[in-house]
Amino acid sequence: MRHIASLGTAALVVAVTLGSATTAGAAGPAVDQKADGVIVVAGQTCTWTNASTSAVPPTTLSVDRNTINRPGGNLACTGGISATLNNNPVFTFDDAAGTARTDSIDITGKQSFISCRYKATNITWNRDGATRKYVNQAFTATKTSGSFLCPGSVTTDAGGASMLFH
Repeated sequence: MRHIASLGTAALVVAVTLGSATTAGAAGPAVDQKADGVIVVAGQTCTWTNASTSAVPPTTLSVDRNTINRPGGNLACTGGISATLNNNPVFTFDDAAGTARTDSIDITGKQSFISCRYKATNITWNRDGATRKYVNQAFTATKTSGSFLCPGSVTTDAGGASMLFH
């Protein structure tokens, strides 16, 4: 059961931290924004690079799930886990407080024939120094569908995930 919980948690946070974008500025050419992510849960690591966002921080932005879920995409997990992001999460930034917040993450994780779908809302991330790297605060995701083997909820510890906008 713990392994299945890891699957759902890893898949959930994996999708949260993705992002890259091409955004037209009000007074200039397009800006190419990138974001990379990492999550480690119960010894399983999921990483991704260069997914698309709709803007550049600290402007509110959304992550395009299609750049994460594309065939042969950039999302890779250890331990035989695969993940699919089901929504386009929105991030808001509070530079004065050094935080970011995600409205919701809806993700499906799969290992072998077992599939688990989870959703978390209002996830808070702490900025790491003066960079655009953010590290998650602990959060719980609730199961919305999937196998009876999937736990009803999974928790990700603080620092278990990060995202880097660059």
